[in-house]
Amino acid sequence: HTVAADLPAVLRELDATVLTNDERQTYDDMISRDIERRRLLAIQRENRAWSQVESRDDWEQFRNQRINALRNSLGSFPPAPKHLNVETTGRIEGDGYRIENIVFESRPGLFVTANLYLPSKPEKSMPAILLSHSHHAPKTQGELQDMGMTWARQGCAVLVMDHLGHGERRQHPFVSGSDYEKPFRVSRQDYYFRYNTGLQLQLVGESLIGWMAWDLMRGVDLLCARDEVDRERIILIGAVAGGGDPAGVTAALDPRISAVAPFNFGGPQPDYRIPEDAENQFYYFGVGYWESTRCLRLGGRDGFAHWTIVGSVAPRRLIYSFEFDWDRQRDPVWPRLEKVFGFYEARDHLDVATGRGDLKGQPPESSHCTNVGSYHRSKFYPHLKRWFGLEPPPEEFQQRRETSELLCLTPGVKERLKPKSLHDRAGKLGTERVSAAREHLRTLSAAEKLKTLRQGWSQLLGDIEPTTEPKVLRTTSETTNDVAVDRVLLEIEDGIIVPLVMIRTASTKRRDAPTVIYFSRAGKQELLVNRSEEISKLIAGGAVVCLPDLRGTGETRSGSEVGRGSTGTTLSCRDQVLGQTLLGSRLRDLRSVLRYVRKQGTSVIALWGESVSKPNPEDRSEIVPHDVENPNVQAEPTAGLLALLGALYEDDVKAVCAQGTFASFGALLNSPFLYVPHDAVVPGAMTVSDVSEIAAAIAPRPLMIADPIDGLNRTVSDEDFRVAFAVTTDAFRDADAANRLSLVVELPNDMAVWLLSHLIQ
Repeated sequence: HTVAADLPAVLRELDATVLTNDERQTYDDMISRDIERRRLLAIQRENRAWSQVESRDDWEQFRNQRINALRNSLGSFPPAPKHLNVETTGRIEGDGYRIENIVFESRPGLFVTANLYLPSKPEKSMPAILLSHSHHAPKTQGELQDMGMTWARQGCAVLVMDHLGHGERRQHPFVSGSDYEKPFRVSRQDYYFRYNTGLQLQLVGESLIGWMAWDLMRGVDLLCARDEVDRERIILIGAVAGGGDPAGVTAALDPRISAVAPFNFGGPQPDYRIPEDAENQFYYFGVGYWESTRCLRLGGRDGFAHWTIVGSVAPRRLIYSFEFDWDRQRDPVWPRLEKVFGFYEARDHLDVATGRGDLKGQPPESSHCTNVGSYHRSKFYPHLKRWFGLEPPPEEFQQRRETSELLCLTPGVKERLKPKSLHDRAGKLGTERVSAAREHLRTLSAAEKLKTLRQGWSQLLGDIEPTTEPKVLRTTSETTNDVAVDRVLLEIEDGIIVPLVMIRTASTKRRDAPTVIYFSRAGKQELLVNRSEEISKLIAGGAVVCLPDLRGTGETRSGSEVGRGSTGTTLSCRDQVLGQTLLGSRLRDLRSVLRYVRKQGTSVIALWGESVSKPNPEDRSEIVPHDVENPNVQAEPTAGLLALLGALYEDDVKAVCAQGTFASFGALLNSPFLYVPHDAVVPGAMTVSDVSEIAAAIAPRPLMIADPIDGLNRTVSDEDFRVAFAVTTDAFRDADAANRLSLVVELPNDMAVWLLSHLIQ
């Protein structure tokens, strides 16, 4: 082919823009609009179902279906331990109360730290109160102490536990400002690291809120095991910010809880206004953002709205609780709760505790608190007296102890118990599950294995099947320096577009030439700039290169892409609530692009997914707090994973290059730190297969995997790479195609040559 000698330079200067300024504005938030459209459809569906609930039997059928779906979404609940291995590690005697510092084992190797407040002279039968603290502060915080001491003096057992990841159970090393060289928000790290632990648990098919609820249920075990505790008077209070969520879920799952007060869960949120059309637009499934306990995955798909979870406790007692003032007239949830409790003729088992003011106001006009403030507690007293005979205290008792007095894991106890970290426990669980999946696949024929993988991954990814043929909205063509460029705007589905460019030499006929679909999270323009040498080799060798911007990449990117608080993370979380994943949607886009390319007449198609993110060097420490300037770079593993998945589902893909994707999913569980995008972590991935099984299913088609990374965005060693993809190697050998598999640790300069050699034969 006759091409310009400086072809790479020509490509670097090529403008890959497809969208006009007006189109860019129109489609800037297309993912968000699509998610909102589907959210409203989910509300319509649930409202129709709710409108048919006219009796107690109707309600219980409605409720049971949704609470069962909630339970399934949270992960697997193992049998409750017969023994919690409770150990008292310290005692404090106070004025009318005493405190036991305790440690108990909720899961093998995972220990819960807790303070148990008791009356100095316990009665033979007393109520028990379990406190679920906020994401602001752990068990030692002052308001929690106030409640423990005050209610213990009133004759209650009060258990205050550290949630997983908080206080003495933190999953990071940042205890004080001296733990990092630059200033950072020490008090927020427990909260921020919920992001990491949530992702790691989702990867193995679990959930952070599921594990929190499990721990709270084990707290109920502990209380019920005490002879002096009245099992008919177990009260669970969930604090204002992130404590109400696990409290509400726990009460829905554990019938031993007699009453629950889940602050800011189930109804209006202090951060968000009630919509004008509240009945049809309210955030029944939570408001999607990075904290997974606040927006429950699959809730919109399977119908377990937050109000349904809270209402499911009927006819037990419910204190509908709010940190600030409550707009009773406009709240669409309150009439539903009244109706549910009415089915049981137990309307007096439903009541309210509200604060005053609003989130933007200042104390004392607005009742801000860290967990549960004294003003909020005063609202509980009439309900607790009426329901459980618990007398209000004559005054709040506030003689707070030093934090050091309330610590449970003394150095000696810690050395003896050797508590496991979350990522260690998740890593072991993930290894067990992916090994079981691998063993099952080994028993299947090649056809059965392919079918099983496809079914398993489609269940995880959501809707991955193109429903319509892609529509060409516009095509423009030009030829410069013997390079022909077609700019194409595809509409994949209503409101979703994929801009792409097709590049070839002027003498290459598009219909007859092999086509390489080459994509990256960074987008087509970045590929032209950074990989012009490889693209030039492809087109000089007679191939057509198709560069698409799949949704949310390149020209269709909206806001920040990666990180805990990014737009990309928020969109990914919102999608998961509806049973979809961004990775699954991008796979659907990719398969639509394949349909378009096939219509151009080519029968030889390759997929090349690549990261333009540079791996972090081994000598750069990953130990950096959240929300500070971080020298570590986020990985971009999704393009390589998409290439593998595309070939898994599309039999006519002739060859695949996957660069910069995960060496294994287990490599995300080696550290409490993560430098990967939220949408790259597919919930439940390790219950279906590892990356290597997807790659193995591509055999005997040519496959190159290059530059694999771990969860810290570091290139894995050659040895670890070979071990991780041993299954793939075996599959290609068994298919008599060992020469078609290339595993390369470093990014090669001859990927295009390798690809052409397998496409043009």
